[in-house]
Amino acid sequence: MIKLPLAAAAFLLLLPLLFPIVHLSHASHSNWEWNATKPRHARLLKSALQQRGGGDKLKMGQSDLWVSLPDQGWRPCVNTPTGSTLQQYESQGYIQFFLDGGLNQQRMGICDAVAIAKILNATLVIPHLEVNPVWQDSSSFMDIFDVDKFIDVLKDDIPIVKELPDEYAWSTREYYAAAIRATRIKTAPIHASSNWYLDNVLPVLHSYGIAAISPFSHRLTFDNLPIDIQRLRCKVNFKALVFMPYIRALGDALVSRLQYPASHSEAIGTKYLRKVNDANYNEGTGKFVVLHLRFDKDMAAHSACDFGGGKAEKLALAKYRQVIWQGRVLNSQFTDEELRSQGRCPLTPEEIGLLLAALGFDNKTRLYLASHKVYGGEGRISTLRELFPLMEDKKSLTTSDERAQIKGKASLMAAVDYYVSIHSDVFISASPGNMHNAMVGHRTYLNMKTMRPNMALLGQLFLNKSISWPEFQKAVEEGHVDRQGHLKIRKPKQSIYTYPVPDCMCQA
Repeated sequence: MIKLPLAAAAFLLLLPLLFPIVHLSHASHSNWEWNATKPRHARLLKSALQQRGGGDKLKMGQSDLWVSLPDQGWRPCVNTPTGSTLQQYESQGYIQFFLDGGLNQQRMGICDAVAIAKILNATLVIPHLEVNPVWQDSSSFMDIFDVDKFIDVLKDDIPIVKELPDEYAWSTREYYAAAIRATRIKTAPIHASSNWYLDNVLPVLHSYGIAAISPFSHRLTFDNLPIDIQRLRCKVNFKALVFMPYIRALGDALVSRLQYPASHSEAIGTKYLRKVNDANYNEGTGKFVVLHLRFDKDMAAHSACDFGGGKAEKLALAKYRQVIWQGRVLNSQFTDEELRSQGRCPLTPEEIGLLLAALGFDNKTRLYLASHKVYGGEGRISTLRELFPLMEDKKSLTTSDERAQIKGKASLMAAVDYYVSIHSDVFISASPGNMHNAMVGHRTYLNMKTMRPNMALLGQLFLNKSISWPEFQKAVEEGHVDRQGHLKIRKPKQSIYTYPVPDCMCQA
């Protein structure tokens, strides 16, 4: 037997107490699987379920919910000036971009990259997507987007190359990670003006024939840009960025199975894993809702809110928060009540379920869950599933063979969810974020119904433990009358990708 010094033995005995087993690494990002937690709003949940069980028709009514938005007097308008602009385009050199963030943040970065290449009269190299430190996804631009389509749509706007010429082959991500390089620009400020790029990047292009901007995320202003540059950003977002065929094919299959579950369960047999009971489906509607349930561990930790998981959850989130953000979560200085009353807490699956029920969606609603792993696992989703038993996701609607190409790839899975979300009758997000912002903008552009939760109102309602279901339902309905996709004009400093009017659209 190996004998340990007394101090070492004591340390080993204390180790479990000093450092509880919590997986905190970026690489693992494992879900903390809690036992099924009790509903935090049991009274409201019970009332909602009882009302449904009694067959009462909700106030707003299913028919109103599924009605398309009326014509709001604006049309897509992304065409750049007529005629080929490349005839007078004398390239100043090659411009590279290394994009941070997840899929939707990178999508916006690609649009900005094209605009900056245009501002500089540079040749764009297909942007490099950095490996996300949380999801560890190494998917490239060409894994996600149809690069040939991208180049073709923009062929009259800027020159684009898939790879650098041999003489610039050294200009790789690894090269810039090794040391400070004269051709790398890492000081681009957030929302920089076009003049900043002309003053700071163009000289590098003139000197070296190439420049690389890294990091790159939200580095171009939304204001005071020529209309042709704004329209070009819109053109990239809504026309040039098309997902790869296999992503679109899987997305089309999911949309079809959500619209016509009974017929598809018969038509494709064992390829459709979930058999649908016709009695639980509004036959003939062919309609479905996409819910982006943004409730992963990072979101929960970054919000500094309490989600009802008790001391164990609070401890795990506090440790995770400290390791990942080193105390930079400013919200932690406020109480949970203060955060909720200000609308700064993401909605839990239970809360978003109660919101949907109060809006009028019944238990026959086809609900597609677009999200990564939900923090708390199935125990966290159980109340949402109780309210919406016809809830589906990628796994329930497909076979393992169909998911093989996207398995373990967070960006590819997000791309499939994005595609399904664009084709849904109604989209709603549980809390603001890049997916929410991108979808609000894209569906505004297409004039499609998109419900935006009134976070401050809901936070205050859920803090009221004595509120009755009729009171809750009335407050929710009144607070969301104008939050269903009604067009809003972009204000200064607001994102063109969330508010595409007037930059991407013209009055009819």
